[in-house]
Amino acid sequence: MTDLTKLTIADARKGLAAGEFTAVELTQAHVNAAEAASKLNSYVTLTPEKALAMAKHSDEKLSNGTAGPLEGIPLGIKDLFCTEGVRTTACSNILDDFTPTYESTVTAQLWRDGAVMIGKLNNDEFAMGSSNETSRFGPVINPWKASGDEADLVPGGSSGGSSAAVAAHLALGATATDTGGSIRQPAAFTGTVGLKPTYGRCSRWGIVAFASSLDQAGPITRSVRDAAIMLGSMAGHDVKDTTSVDIAVPDYEAALTGDIRGLKVGIPKEYRVDGMPAEIEKLWTDGIDWLKSAGAEIVDVSLPHTKYALPAYYIVAPAEASSNLARYDGVRYGLRVPGKDITDMYEKTRAAGFGDEVRRRILIGTYVLSAGYYDAYYIKAQKIRTLIAQDFAEAYKKVDVLLTPTAPSPAFAVGAKTDDPLSMYLNDVFTVPVNLAGLPGISLPAGLSAEGLPLGLQLIGRTFDEETLLRAAGVLEEAAGFTAEPSTWWRA
Repeated sequence: MTDLTKLTIADARKGLAAGEFTAVELTQAHVNAAEAASKLNSYVTLTPEKALAMAKHSDEKLSNGTAGPLEGIPLGIKDLFCTEGVRTTACSNILDDFTPTYESTVTAQLWRDGAVMIGKLNNDEFAMGSSNETSRFGPVINPWKASGDEADLVPGGSSGGSSAAVAAHLALGATATDTGGSIRQPAAFTGTVGLKPTYGRCSRWGIVAFASSLDQAGPITRSVRDAAIMLGSMAGHDVKDTTSVDIAVPDYEAALTGDIRGLKVGIPKEYRVDGMPAEIEKLWTDGIDWLKSAGAEIVDVSLPHTKYALPAYYIVAPAEASSNLARYDGVRYGLRVPGKDITDMYEKTRAAGFGDEVRRRILIGTYVLSAGYYDAYYIKAQKIRTLIAQDFAEAYKKVDVLLTPTAPSPAFAVGAKTDDPLSMYLNDVFTVPVNLAGLPGISLPAGLSAEGLPLGLQLIGRTFDEETLLRAAGVLEEAAGFTAEPSTWWRA
């Protein structure tokens, strides 16, 4: 039998429908792989018994003709998604061993469509990080290694557990969240596909909040088709989320026609930043040539306020985080450290519960929202955010999608940037504008660095036009022909 962990979601779906293997066999193969990959630290909670019970139920549905779109497909779930009866911690001490009594809307829809949960995946604490090094469970290790170098590399963040698990074949796909690039940048670092949908396309209900006006759920997979399949189940209106948009969910897989003749692809000049590595520049040029050869029209565009995106993001996001994280006080759920009075208990609980990066962002956010600084920082950042959205709107009068690099470098070594927050934040330079404008974006692997590490290209689409975005991504994926795989040094 084929190594079942090497399949794509699309291929596994065909194999299950044809009876080539069972959902239990497919799930057991992934459970075994996940259990043998402790060196990567991608899972923080494995649920083998639950997974096999779900797979057994899927086999029954496959046999009686009532299978769903994701029937029997093993997935990993980022530890930011609440899962009923399964520990959900946001990888923070403050939530201790919190076990929800309810299911997030996105995961509920995946289970409705037949998906199987292998376990909960590691992430940066409260999704705050670009390298998956701030988790209470320790850093996730990228399954890729640089040529001739045994140093452990980061898988990107905050969805590093998701990207590492998919790259290492520990799940056929994974849920992730993207606040400033936390789906797309990890995908670029691990040679996977990361899709950030339009803000409001997927419900945020039951997902632990970081910055509510920026957070959006999406999939990390090994192909564009798989991303389309997963998004079809994850997307949809939810009355429990007031930011969820009530529009129809298209057939995203049907959008992958392979035909982009006449499509207008914008190349924003502001993304050619100083000091961009030559190999990133070359990859971008290759991507332009590939799309042009497929019949697309290349158009130079300008997004003049791009240079303000990163500072604006690092005002808006911490401000919202400081507000959202005020609820973690030791009173209702999670960690509680006793004190001599309630104020002392609050202080001790939050001091023990939050890690350094989360504390840093709470302090920044509280500062920019404080009297005397609110107008100077927060209001100004929101005005810049509006200008950035207007830049994109102007560009989309001329083009259908935009093509840019995903990240300014390949994966870097664990610990290389932990003492330099500004250097770490610069990893998001190409991704944060998409979140500030609420647009959909996708990263796909398109080449290797000189050290043999994955490099990603990013496509950015119009709001709620994931169909065009995926169609262009499918063509770009085929042209890039990325087939490289990490070694299996991490197997137990």
